[in-house]
Amino acid sequence: MTASPDTTVPRRRLLLTGVGGAPGLDLAACLASAGHTVLGTDSNPLAPGLIIAGITSRLVARADSPQYQDDLRALLTAFRPEAIISGVERELPLLIDMHEEFDAAGIRTWLPAARTAATTLDKALFHQAVTAQGIPTPLTARPEDLHTLPEGSGLVVKPRRGQGSKDVHFCHTHRQAAVLCELVADPIVQERITGQEFSADCLVDRDGHASVILDHRLLVHGGMSMVASTFHHEQATQLVRVTLAAIGAVGPCDVQGFITTGHPAPVVITEVNHRLAAGFRLSEAAGADLVGQMLNGLFGLPVDHQRLTYRPGVHLTKYVAELSTQPRPQRPSRSHP
Repeated sequence: MTASPDTTVPRRRLLLTGVGGAPGLDLAACLASAGHTVLGTDSNPLAPGLIIAGITSRLVARADSPQYQDDLRALLTAFRPEAIISGVERELPLLIDMHEEFDAAGIRTWLPAARTAATTLDKALFHQAVTAQGIPTPLTARPEDLHTLPEGSGLVVKPRRGQGSKDVHFCHTHRQAAVLCELVADPIVQERITGQEFSADCLVDRDGHASVILDHRLLVHGGMSMVASTFHHEQATQLVRVTLAAIGAVGPCDVQGFITTGHPAPVVITEVNHRLAAGFRLSEAAGADLVGQMLNGLFGLPVDHQRLTYRPGVHLTKYVAELSTQPRPQRPSRSHP
């Protein structure tokens, strides 16, 4: 049963990008159920978020298309949102580039600095940034520097600017890694970390104070946590906070890492995503008012970190469900209202 919207919370007109999958899809549904007016966008005409009930949806060009910003401008004129929430990291540089336009139109955003966005989008830059601060992270090398990585304990080949575990391959030897590097666009190679993988739902207020909600990633498909459980771990919490401060993170963030086995560091940070985590509903179920406090920060209100505490041992299982078995409705081309 869907809870009745809290009538004490202001109703907002929100533009949410990336409703093709979690977290954008879940966030769109969550905001709509809370009574907000939501316009969801995605570049894929088959995106499930374009047909969920309760939101207005529009196609836009891909973030790597020169048409993207024009599509977004057309939507801002037609829809006149109060704020924009990004659900797709690769759009961040384009949104940051448009921030003066948003400010002039009175549209609220909560975007990182361009340098921070570049650091979280580029795994090589991220490795440089966190190792410079002494933060444990996997050893990382470009293909030409494979000899600097140890053999035998496991290697990971992945795109330098990839997401969602796409084109991620595991191997054991330098020779295997070299072959895999031929198959992956702009690859990096990392040591493989073993242990308990975790994700941290984080909200960093405008003064740099961060709340951290930890969960074990128990079952992962395509980079998305399908089964997870909240837990407390003081050392992991503090290292997540140090990492967020080191890269200058603001707003909602997803930090991933490992409680390690057989590694010199007991906790290792693997990446930061500058958006809500795909499993943010688990944090909410565990008692953290993550979406509500995110909206507070977005609209310049104080973030109440006391409302971001959570219970350990809360379990979440996600599953695939049928959204529609009817003929798919026709959607207007890109941003035309």
